[in-house]
Amino acid sequence: MKLIVGLGNPGKEYEKTRHNMGFMFIDDYAKKKNVEITKKKFQGLYIEFINNGEKTILLKPQSYINLSGEVVKSFVDFYKINIEDILIINDDLDLPIGKYKLRPTGSSGGHNGLKNIEAHLHTQDYKRLKIGISNNKEMDTKDYVLGDISKENQKIIDELKDTVNNIIDDFYKLDFEALMAKYNHK
Repeated sequence: MKLIVGLGNPGKEYEKTRHNMGFMFIDDYAKKKNVEITKKKFQGLYIEFINNGEKTILLKPQSYINLSGEVVKSFVDFYKINIEDILIINDDLDLPIGKYKLRPTGSSGGHNGLKNIEAHLHTQDYKRLKIGISNNKEMDTKDYVLGDISKENQKIIDELKDTVNNIIDDFYKLDFEALMAKYNHK
């Protein structure tokens, strides 16, 4: 069973913010697969379906991004999901807009949602797909990540959707080293 988690904040006011990259990309993937993430359980919106021959859960934690770990842990425990079958999609300040990076493990890099996931899973060894949102050192980080994405930047992000959908599809077919070799840019 695979658990694909998009991080973000619930509510209309956060819909188009930089911090909601995970929600945006998981919604796009669900649309591609003709499923809707509408079921509710453990403070999460999710859909359970067969994808690439394997039972899959697409999850959007609704507890706010900083408490995402509680929701992820509830799904992991309930469905008995192996850590190696989890992929977290999150925003990343250290990557430019339009860039992404697959990571098999590592620190949270200051991302509070990832910190909370680490705290609840008791490991940093979970896979992630980091989506670049750049950084603006002239703004408070909180204000920046909760700020709306400009139309110009949204176009750049939209150009990533097909690639991200392909990465998720290949997450089922390739081991993670091969996945990183195929998609991570040098």
